[in-house]
Amino acid sequence: MLPHADAFLPEITFQTSRSSGPGGQNVNKVESRVELRFHLQESQVLTETQKALILEKVANQLTAEGLLLITAQDDRSQYRNKEIALARFHELLLKSLRRPKPRKATKPSKGAVRKRLEGKKIQGEKKANRRKLE
Repeated sequence: MLPHADAFLPEITFQTSRSSGPGGQNVNKVESRVELRFHLQESQVLTETQKALILEKVANQLTAEGLLLITAQDDRSQYRNKEIALARFHELLLKSLRRPKPRKATKPSKGAVRKRLEGKKIQGEKKANRRKLE
């Protein structure tokens, strides 16, 4: 399965900038917005099959250079935003590696089919009775 989130830390870079979110007067001075950058193809932590699965799911979120960008500006604290970005990153990886359960084809029961057809017949008779007789 997926390694612990701390295993990715050496491969992740963070960039901070001024946030447009909450912060009051601080918002113009403090760089509380955190941008997490992760180069998927160069990761040493993930196996090739994991990389392929993740790439398939998050291809539209990658930059031209192959970087996965996740931003967080929910909190006034840069440290808290960094934690939020890491949590989002880990959740995205878990979600990408989760395989959907295969769908089993089913048929409606005979009783359900009969009930549906009876309902259609009643509805048709109702409408037929509304017509003018000639």
